[in-house]
Amino acid sequence: MAFVKVTEQTSNYRHLEKMSLTELLTNINNEDRSVPVAVEKSIPQIEKLVAAIADKMLAGGRLFYIGAGTSGRLGIVDASECPPTFGVPQGLVIGLIAGGDAAIRKAVEFAEDDREQGWKDLQEFNITDKDVVVGIAASGTTPYVIGALDKCRSNGIITGSISCNPDSPVSAAADFPVEVVVGPEFVTGSTRMKSGTAQKLVLNMVSTAVMIQLGRVEDNKMVNMQLSNEKLVDRGVKMLMEKLSITDYEQAQQLLLKAGSVKKAMDDFAKA
Repeated sequence: MAFVKVTEQTSNYRHLEKMSLTELLTNINNEDRSVPVAVEKSIPQIEKLVAAIADKMLAGGRLFYIGAGTSGRLGIVDASECPPTFGVPQGLVIGLIAGGDAAIRKAVEFAEDDREQGWKDLQEFNITDKDVVVGIAASGTTPYVIGALDKCRSNGIITGSISCNPDSPVSAAADFPVEVVVGPEFVTGSTRMKSGTAQKLVLNMVSTAVMIQLGRVEDNKMVNMQLSNEKLVDRGVKMLMEKLSITDYEQAQQLLLKAGSVKKAMDDFAKA
């Protein structure tokens, strides 16, 4: 099947500049409604990717996201949220972006076109075949990502991908490709819109499902979350009060702060 770049096809809407503000917002929202439906169709692919990642991480491996532009930033956001949410160490889930950290805030010209740099960036983390690398590219054609995945596969490293075009080059470079085809963007080619939303949803699914597989969630609670602000401390106290049938808020708070996490506080309470 010939590769068709759906993400670059002309918007379903014309003369956006002539729309009223209400029309603009309504039409953008209408387009966004189609994204979860597209993600749902990709669940079998996502399941295979999550299973492969969980297997490697249970054996001591790490998860890498690698991308450029919006895709790279989304990977970095997802990686950065894993330690505070699930209490895993920094460096277990790592996000890399073409152009380095400077590209998180400001686009770095032509960084995504360097086919060799992605692998070089991964090597700085002493990547091995214990790890998994997921390339994120809405178009599915980003050289920085594809070059990295090709090198990973030649070195026996499991690869995945998240893209928004069918049968793309990045899918061909991945052992476990995920393709969420959301169709043309509201603003033609602006993949930070529906494509970016789709990638964010998939990343949420991947990291959350993997962390649950790793035992970082109990019942439906973030029992390993970092107590990094008062809101999270309060949430943790209420978890302990519910889990341990403690009615005294201050008692639960002291127990939590001494232990450092809900999970450890529960374990300490059980041993006492």
